[in-house]
Amino acid sequence: MTPQPAATVSTLSILLWVAVPYVSIAVFVVGHVWRYRYDKFGWTTRSSQLYENRLLRLGSPLFHFGILVVALGHVGGLLIPKSWTEAAGISETAYHATAVGLGVIAGVCTLAGAAILVYRRRTVGPVFSATTRNDKIMYVLLLGTILLGLGTTVIGNLTGHPQDYRETVSPWFRSIFVLDPRPDLMAAASLGFRLHALAAWALFAFWPFSRLVHVFSMPLGYLTRPYIVYRSRDDSRLGNRAPRRGW
Repeated sequence: MTPQPAATVSTLSILLWVAVPYVSIAVFVVGHVWRYRYDKFGWTTRSSQLYENRLLRLGSPLFHFGILVVALGHVGGLLIPKSWTEAAGISETAYHATAVGLGVIAGVCTLAGAAILVYRRRTVGPVFSATTRNDKIMYVLLLGTILLGLGTTVIGNLTGHPQDYRETVSPWFRSIFVLDPRPDLMAAASLGFRLHALAAWALFAFWPFSRLVHVFSMPLGYLTRPYIVYRSRDDSRLGNRAPRRGW
């Protein structure tokens, strides 16, 4: 039999699904190294808790716990091949139901928390004054990425035509990191997933230059530091010796 010719990959597909990911990864890595070396004092979230605490106490946990579950779900969905879950005895139906259920709940919590935080920044005067143009760009990229991902998943399931991203997006994503990119896989994905991926690469490229760098500032030193001994200043607990007079 005559071998079939390989599918032709357009220049646009190579640009979007090969060049853009590698450029984004390079900017992400080099940008963090540069930021850490030359802007250590700016490596902060610029906390605004002193300005307002009521809305922050509600929105921040919703956003952070939601985004953590979303991130873990993406790690599992993108990095674990479909054949592995099948070999472990997890059916596609069970995997899909779990992924969609947890993903939608986590996505809604993340969006609700982000909406509260954005509302807080817009309505609380001191917090709004402390909001920079950089922060506004970060919120647009972050919320846009989340909305595209959640919207694609929800619409696909509501219409009864969910796309199996583990057949297209996941193997394409893994191919990027094994230096054997497969742009043809991503070109076959739905428009929603393609826009979601492009928004995510834009967010990763912008990440080192925003307050999102605080993700890599986990206070692990607290786990190994010595205990802090607090001593009471209550005179009744100083023993029988009378305190000295004067300063």
